[in-house]
Amino acid sequence: MGNRVKEIFNKGAAASDTPPAPAALAAKVRTLTPSMTRSMQRVAEAVADDPAGCAALTVTGLATRTGTSEATVVRTARLLGYPGYRDLRLALAGLAAHQQSGRAPSVTADIAVDDPIGDVVAKLAHDERQTLADTAAGLDIAQLTAAVVAAATARRIDIYGVGASSLVGMDLAQKLLRIGLIAHAHADPHLAVTNAVQLRSGDVAIAITHSGSTGDVIEPLRTAFERGATTVAITGRPDSPVAQYADHVLTTSTARESELRPAAMSSRTSQLLVVDCLFIGVAQRTYETAAPALAASYEALAHRHSPRTTTHR
Repeated sequence: MGNRVKEIFNKGAAASDTPPAPAALAAKVRTLTPSMTRSMQRVAEAVADDPAGCAALTVTGLATRTGTSEATVVRTARLLGYPGYRDLRLALAGLAAHQQSGRAPSVTADIAVDDPIGDVVAKLAHDERQTLADTAAGLDIAQLTAAVVAAATARRIDIYGVGASSLVGMDLAQKLLRIGLIAHAHADPHLAVTNAVQLRSGDVAIAITHSGSTGDVIEPLRTAFERGATTVAITGRPDSPVAQYADHVLTTSTARESELRPAAMSSRTSQLLVVDCLFIGVAQRTYETAAPALAASYEALAHRHSPRTTTHR
């Protein structure tokens, strides 16, 4: 198992050689900041709050401004997906230009207990749009493509999640079943592990966990990983424990948690986008069989959507 883990980490390092576009920088900062050390957080917060000012600084200047070291600045740049500080500065300059292009400022998404319901609607809509935009900007297309290819040719697909993530898993399983694939969502951790034991090469296991540290999700994914199945993690923490057992990591983004908007609400929005992208990619690759299967499922349910006629005697 050790060699396979090293291979996954090496693939992840290779993927980071292609830096994200400037528009994705803010999204990556929001996604990755919670998992950073405090000193790295200061660097990330500085570049997010003042991209133009930080773009004008040398690595020494940014280290001085944030009260950190040059090594911390470089590590932060690499964690955000840039090979070095020079690449981060270029992205900051691009982000600053984008922000200065005249775009209207965003409204706050904080929801107060006495907000009128109209304001709640507007703030939630804004918050979810931002979450979707952040997730799309930060999604690694190479990792998504690899996950799609594996799922499209899988003998069987197992999906693990608990709580709100289990609902997202059931949504994905239902979609895959309707295009003729064998897919099962396991919310019961015991059943998840006992089913994972049956997986092998050619199967796919998908773990959905925002924190990336949910034991009831990590255990079946690890089991599937050890049995040789292709493993996928959908998580908001790409450096979390679940990632070490994932061949492919699909990173989600979430809105800022608040008293009236818990993490389970915001993570669900981004998770649904990722599983929809995964499903559509699979449906495209299996179109010749997926289209007839989907048509058959619609036909089988058509009578349930027709108005019932009342027989008068």
